[in-house]
Amino acid sequence: MPHRLKFPPEKFGTLLGHAPGGVAIYSSHYPSADQQEYPDRDSYHSTLDGYYMGYKWQCVEFARRWLYLNYGYVFDDVAMAYDIFRLHSVTHLGDDRLLPLHSFLNGCLRPPEPGCMLIWKEGGEFEVTGHVAIVTEVLADKVRFAEQNIEHSKLPDGRHWSRELELTRTDEGGYWIEAAFEDSYILGWVIQTADATHAEIPQPRDPALYNLNTRLAQQQGQHEDEWLNTGDPAEAAFVKAMKGHRLAETEDLVENYRYFRLSETAEQELRRATNELHLMFLHATQAVLQDDALLARFNIPRALWPRLKTSWVNRRGQMITGRLDFCVSDRGIKVYEYNADSASCHMEAGRVQGKWARHFGVTEGEDAGAEIAGALVSAWEAAGVGGTLHIMQDVDSEETYHAQFMKTAAESAGIPCKVIKGLGGLSWNENAEIIDPDGTPICCVWKTWAWETALDQLRAECEDEDCRPVLRAAVDTRQAPRLMDVLLRSEIKVFEPFWTLIPSNKAILPILWQIFPDHPYLLNTQFDLTEDFNQRGYVSKPIAGRCGLNISLFDRNDNLLKETAGRFEDQDQVYQELWKLPAIDGYRTQVCTFTVQGKYAGSCLRVDKSLVITSKSDVLPLRVVEDDTL
Repeated sequence: MPHRLKFPPEKFGTLLGHAPGGVAIYSSHYPSADQQEYPDRDSYHSTLDGYYMGYKWQCVEFARRWLYLNYGYVFDDVAMAYDIFRLHSVTHLGDDRLLPLHSFLNGCLRPPEPGCMLIWKEGGEFEVTGHVAIVTEVLADKVRFAEQNIEHSKLPDGRHWSRELELTRTDEGGYWIEAAFEDSYILGWVIQTADATHAEIPQPRDPALYNLNTRLAQQQGQHEDEWLNTGDPAEAAFVKAMKGHRLAETEDLVENYRYFRLSETAEQELRRATNELHLMFLHATQAVLQDDALLARFNIPRALWPRLKTSWVNRRGQMITGRLDFCVSDRGIKVYEYNADSASCHMEAGRVQGKWARHFGVTEGEDAGAEIAGALVSAWEAAGVGGTLHIMQDVDSEETYHAQFMKTAAESAGIPCKVIKGLGGLSWNENAEIIDPDGTPICCVWKTWAWETALDQLRAECEDEDCRPVLRAAVDTRQAPRLMDVLLRSEIKVFEPFWTLIPSNKAILPILWQIFPDHPYLLNTQFDLTEDFNQRGYVSKPIAGRCGLNISLFDRNDNLLKETAGRFEDQDQVYQELWKLPAIDGYRTQVCTFTVQGKYAGSCLRVDKSLVITSKSDVLPLRVVEDDTL
């Protein structure tokens, strides 16, 4: 039974007092909120210095705002307050540094301390959500803390804490805080510290919730109908590439009706993992660009190193979108790599799988990619593009619909766009600018080409890796602009920025493991093949490979399980712990999540009959369903 308020509640938004550091505490008595001042959900968003703090004036919002104002860091977005106990890091917003976060169970040998977060379990007074407060004082027999969304009355003059609870010592010497409300329980405290002594390793909830499964839509001949809009350039290009109105290329009639189901718990964990891993990859990128010995591992011509470092300094926050590839099963969530440079599958995830569900009558759960299109529009609105955005693609049919999908997002953000296929129509004007076939100077580019493609062109022309790239500039119709003339030209702003070459390169994976050893989302990856790998199995990957090419999988007895051919056989290799994709109804399944502006924006599913996902692997529909329906 919920506790009764001790005093009449103050109106929603009333200042109740201040926590240490002068951080305001507000009334969150929602029944008294002024509907004219708060007409919709967006009006309840709390932001500070442009950063999202949370939902006014809940406990999570206060905790994040207090940490930001006192320490300059915040924890990642969480669905419920108790989810904070499962986070691994906080982000220092001044420089995007990741700082370690550790959780300590109530009753453990490490006491709470001022500035740490006190976390309540789901249940009783805190049914569904749990609760979080900031510890302000730790006395011999009690703990005092500040919070929002419990009492809605003003603090006594001069007091900077909301409540206090009894602190006792267990027979084993542990520290125990007794919860005050009936049927409520304190899970523990979360401390930003590098010292993990006595810390709890957060365990995933019921492992079975991480197992995907499949269903078949009711078969009523829907596959025979046209269900994509061929009047839309992106969808028309998709139909042409797929040779029909379908999401997958399978010829099996039944498989056209199959979709996959992901639990809400697994989706929330993927959201957390995506947000955290993006920052981890950025953290590792900075480490690489500050250490030439590490940068030498990436097989990037030395002449381009200053450009990479400048790109990082000037454009670190200007990445539009990328894709992380995951294995998701009852063994946990593991990331394989980050396609931060030229990711694909946005169209399939952000539009087609949702239209498939509507046409085939699948109403259970939610579209896993429903947020992507809107997130991309917001990203382009913030991108600072002036003038025309030239969307450059190769002549590949997949790149055509991907380019058109991105064009729609940018145009929805108010940016005029032009799509250029290949390089044949480019030329120079009298000002030595590269112009499109209509004579428009190219000043801003979003590309489907990988940066590595331009580097290959440079390598082909320069035997000496210290040789500077010779960019054409003279007006000479016999010397048409090359790809590297466009992408490496300082006056042309390219998305994704040049520095994304680093997190996209597989050489980042061993460095990540060195910086974050045994991190639950990472797989052990090394530059050298060790005896440990031979005992557990491993995967050999080219550092700059793409599309699943030139990958070899070996079991613990060094037997070859699977290998793919390709054009990256001469690349240096990294060795990653073998972690097989789960087999579900005959498919090996890989979950892909998309970052937009560094945050989770949605997901999709790629499948194959083999152990390796390649560019020819199918995308099948993915729905997020409630846990109890999985």
